Amino acid sequence: MLIKMLTIVFLLTILYSLASSLIFLVKDKGEGERTVRRLTWRIGLSIVLFVFLWVAYQLGWIEPKSGPVRIPPVEQTSGD
Repeated sequence: MLIKMLTIVFLLTILYSLASSLIFLVKDKGEGERTVRRLTWRIGLSIVLFVFLWVAYQLGWIEPKSGPVRIPPVEQTSGD
């Protein structure tokens, strides 16, 4: 449950950073460093989230689950 909450917080922070960079882009008319700084934060947060999820998977804190569509395994037939 903690991992899910941290992931959601990270995703919301990433979306906030993306939205604020769009606002700064429009307000500053493409000039200034605020847009670049916000986009840099977004990239950094995305990398940290990816590494965090990878480490959590490696440590066994999270496990992958099958999706909603179950695909049966394909049986191999001999080429006779």
